[in-house]
Amino acid sequence: MRILIAEDDPKLLKSLVHLFEINNYSADGVDNGSDALDYASSGEYDGLVLDVMMPGMDGLALLKSLRQSGITTPALFLSARTEVYQRIEGLDAGADDYLPKPFSTGELLARVRAMLRRKENFTPDLISFGALSLNRSTYEVEYGGRSQPLSGKEFQLMEMLMCNRGVILTAEQMITHIWGWNTDVDVSVVYVHISNIRKKLEQMGAPVTIRFVRNAGYLLEEKQ
Repeated sequence: MRILIAEDDPKLLKSLVHLFEINNYSADGVDNGSDALDYASSGEYDGLVLDVMMPGMDGLALLKSLRQSGITTPALFLSARTEVYQRIEGLDAGADDYLPKPFSTGELLARVRAMLRRKENFTPDLISFGALSLNRSTYEVEYGGRSQPLSGKEFQLMEMLMCNRGVILTAEQMITHIWGWNTDVDVSVVYVHISNIRKKLEQMGAPVTIRFVRNAGYLLEEKQ
C-alpha cells in the first residue's frame, strides 16, 4: 500500500514517513498543499494523510480540488483544529476520517487500516433522477457517458434538489440548509449557483431542468 503524507512540520513529517515505512507501507512526504495536489493527482496512492493548515494550499482546498477532478483516493485529515464544526468541514470537503492532534501512532495506523479496507469495498455513491446521476464521491453530475464537475455549493444544491423529488424548495430553505442560519448570503447567490448548474446540465444534453416556480421556489424535473 502506498501512502502520501502532507504535513508542513518537518519533524512530524519525517516521523510519519518513518512510522508508515516501518509498518510496511510505501510512504511519500510533502510539506505543502501545492506539491500534495500534484502528487495526489497522479492517482498512484492508496491513501492520503493530510494536514489541514499548510502553505501553498490548505488541506480543505486540496481535497475539494481532488474530489472535483474525480480523484477518489481515501483521505484522512490530521489537524489541531478540534472543534466539531471544523471536523464537519473536513468531512464535507471529502475526507473519510479526521484525527485531531495530538494523536497516538497506534490510533493513526488503525484509522488508516480501516480507511484502506473501505477503499477495497468501494462502490460509487450515486443518486439518480431519471437518467441523470449525481456522484457523491466525485462531485459530478453524469448523463449518457458525459459528466460535469460541480463546485461544493453546486453539489450541495443539486443533492438537495435530487433528494426532494417533486418538492418545491425555497431559496431560503436552500440558504439555511447549505450556508446555515446566521449567514449573510442572500437569494441572489442561490440564483447564481443554480444558473451555473443549469448550464452544466445543458452542456451534457441532460433531459433534466431546474424550474423556477414564481413566488414559490425551485423544482428539479425531467424535461417533457
